[in-house]
Amino acid sequence: MMKKRQHQALQIAIDGPAGAGKSTVAKIVAKQLQLFYLDTGAMYRAIAYKVLKSGVSMEEEARVSQIAKHTEVVLDHSEERTVWCDGEDVTQQIRSPEVSRAVSVVAAYPEVRERLVELQRREAERGGVVMDGRDIGTHVLPKADLKIFLTATPEERAKRRWKELKMAGKDVSFEEVAQDMVQRDREDTEREISPLKPAGDAIILDTTGLSVDELVAKILMLAQEVVP
Repeated sequence: MMKKRQHQALQIAIDGPAGAGKSTVAKIVAKQLQLFYLDTGAMYRAIAYKVLKSGVSMEEEARVSQIAKHTEVVLDHSEERTVWCDGEDVTQQIRSPEVSRAVSVVAAYPEVRERLVELQRREAERGGVVMDGRDIGTHVLPKADLKIFLTATPEERAKRRWKELKMAGKDVSFEEVAQDMVQRDREDTEREISPLKPAGDAIILDTTGLSVDELVAKILMLAQEVVP
């Protein structure tokens, strides 16, 4: 049973696989509830981008971990939602297919996750928060007041991601995106450290066929149950 919580201190965890609609929904829910939004995926993507830019092989765990340890990732929580990596605006770059393929490898390394989880928890201490990712309810915020796990069919998720990339001007085929999605799902669910899975007390919502407005409405209704 979800406990009552003061609105300004509410913690909402939204997890799910790539393309399930986590970021889109989390941003709107946070705005509607006037909570702080933290896109954890963008933080991991920034590290993956930095590693790719450095020329270090993704397979070199020790070097990748050192890069993460010394990389500063800052998220702008204004309407622009700019992602800064060591002072560079990487908001668009981190959404490339290359970064999407690399991010699960980077995120599987224990020292990378340890560093970013520390930063994510620190942000949550600032007040009410909506945090989306792949292990928020199970690992980052295990005591979150409301845990949501979003899912959708692989075809639906690949279609959404392909449309996002096309809108961003990326020349990529649907087949390539679908293949990357399958690979990323496998890596996310099979990694030893904090694998992707619903928390035991998470509410699972299938987003297939649902509009963003319909999904947001469902989550806002659930949030009312934990706010006095």
